[in-house]
Amino acid sequence: MKSINNTIAGLELAQIGWVVPDIHVAVKFLSNALSIAGFPEPEHFCAQDLNMTYYSKVVAGDCLTTQTYNGGTFIELIQPLSGQSIFHDYLAKCPAGGIQHIAFRLPVSDFNQVTNDLREQGYAVMSEVDHPIARMAFFDTYQTLGVATEIMGITPEGWAAIEQMQKGR
Repeated sequence: MKSINNTIAGLELAQIGWVVPDIHVAVKFLSNALSIAGFPEPEHFCAQDLNMTYYSKVVAGDCLTTQTYNGGTFIELIQPLSGQSIFHDYLAKCPAGGIQHIAFRLPVSDFNQVTNDLREQGYAVMSEVDHPIARMAFFDTYQTLGVATEIMGITPEGWAAIEQMQKGR
C-alpha cells in the first residue's frame, strides 16, 4: 500500500494557504514585513456558487481571498466571513490564523488517481470543488502533516490562468 509520502512525492508544490482573521492586516504584514508583494484586492467568494462541498454537502459559506505568486509558489490568504467551511473550522481552532493547507498541482487527467490513493490510505475528504480551471480536493492530513492537503487537478484553461498570474508578478 502506498503512503502519503509516495503519493505526493511526484507532485508539484503549488500553494501555501493561510487562513486569517483579517485579510487586509495579513496583506499589509506580508507586503511590508516580508516583502511579499503583488496581492490583488481581496475577492469575495460564496461556497455555494462554486458548489464547494463541506464534508460532502454544499452549504452556505462566504470568504474573502487573495493570492500572489512568490518564488515559485502561490501564497493564498483566506478570511472566512460567514457560514461553514474548512476555513471557518480552522479559524475557530486557531483564532490568530495560520497555515491551514498546502496545495499540490498536477494535470486534471491524474487527479482521480492521486485523490483515490489518498482516500484508500484513509485520508478523509473535507472539501471538494469542481471549477473550470481546476478540480480540487482538500484532505484531512492534520495528524500526518500538521496541515490539510489540497490536491489541484489543473485543466488546460487552468494552466493558462496560472501562466497569466505568474507573468503578472
